[in-house]
Amino acid sequence: MATMKEIAELCNISRGTVDRVLNHRGSVRPETAARVEAAAKMLDYRPNKAGLILAAQKKNLKIGVVLFQDTNPFFGEVLEGIHAKAAELSGFNCLVPIRQVPFDEGCQLEAIRSLVQEGIHGLILSPYNSPSIAQEINLLCDRGIPVITTNTDIPSKRIAYTGSNYYLSGQTAAGLLGRMTFGEVTVGIITGSSHILCHTERIAGFTETIRKSYPHIHILETIENHDNDKESFEKVQSLLKRRPEINALYFAAAGVYGGCQAVHSLGLDEKIKIFTYDNVKTTSELVRKGTITATICQKPFLQGYQPLELLSKHLLEGMPLEKEFYYMDIDIRIKENL
Repeated sequence: MATMKEIAELCNISRGTVDRVLNHRGSVRPETAARVEAAAKMLDYRPNKAGLILAAQKKNLKIGVVLFQDTNPFFGEVLEGIHAKAAELSGFNCLVPIRQVPFDEGCQLEAIRSLVQEGIHGLILSPYNSPSIAQEINLLCDRGIPVITTNTDIPSKRIAYTGSNYYLSGQTAAGLLGRMTFGEVTVGIITGSSHILCHTERIAGFTETIRKSYPHIHILETIENHDNDKESFEKVQSLLKRRPEINALYFAAAGVYGGCQAVHSLGLDEKIKIFTYDNVKTTSELVRKGTITATICQKPFLQGYQPLELLSKHLLEGMPLEKEFYYMDIDIRIKENL
């Protein structure tokens, strides 16, 4: 097994410099850090586990988490994954302060900055898609505070993303709609927010696949419900009254229960095919009733557990992550396989 001494000799630098790079103990020139990391990978360097535990306990590691509020029950399951991994890390003297904020750029910036003031060493974030959030992530990474995005991504210097391949999941929804409907289909799209990249990516994958492969499907209109069931009920009801030709709905985000209640209130359960995401309790009940035709699941527990596992390992062991994208498997659920 390779040692820090062997890495130092290979790079012609001091062992102390290698230690600073691999254990994030201080500032090192980027080109030197890159040489050390490449050498460590080539030599298959593995830090001493007992030493890691002792070092972690002395370091008082703190990893911040910023998620959207769990008015969307999906984030409740993400939170369960975070709490499970945080409990494992407690033996390493690692704290995991959590902030949950609404779909609001200013609130998210404030939450990130308050965690930085608390002295976090890394951040897990479901980002609001805006230039100011991307800039904040870039500033953190430049300061040596690595960021992993989860559930939704943003172009930035973040070191990794964990969650669904949202473009592919949009394509999957289009394929389901295309194969589970017959004749002319007129679809309305209900999304959460145009400022959430995962929502826009799902719609992009969906619309492009419909355009290329399913000429019998026509997309009429897209509305936003901000993942709120009450708003979803009102807007879906208004949409269906305004566009009675709609015979399919594609929910690219939450607010599914409210939207389905709107369909039921108008007596359109038998007419409209509904395609959604996730398998939260209210959604699974609607699948069992036959109100929802199919739902695409994205492993919310793992979306909480995995980024904390990756970031804690990165901070404790000082090793670069193996890849940039950690995608969840796509899992399709219908009434018969719930």
